[in-house]
Amino acid sequence: MPNIKSAKKRVIVNTKKTENNKTTRSAFKTEIKKIEALVKENKIEEAKAALPNAFKLIDIAASKNVIHIKAAAHKKSKLSKKITDAEKAPKAEVKE
Repeated sequence: MPNIKSAKKRVIVNTKKTENNKTTRSAFKTEIKKIEALVKENKIEEAKAALPNAFKLIDIAASKNVIHIKAAAHKKSKLSKKITDAEKAPKAEVKE
């Protein structure tokens, strides 16, 4: 435990920032998982509708330096590619 006043403050500030970063990171990861689940269930239109919100959360995380800007671009590109690949994939035929 630090003895100096400024060091004590740094511990408190770092704890708060860590919590804020966790909530930001958790928010965009949850949104990514939702979209991936929708793509898996072949609900492409719903996934497309959820995409702008996911992009927004990823951009917010990048602007707050929670993740690197290029990592954010990579995640956005990966999500877009999943949706386009799912669109282009042939639909499973339903047997009656």
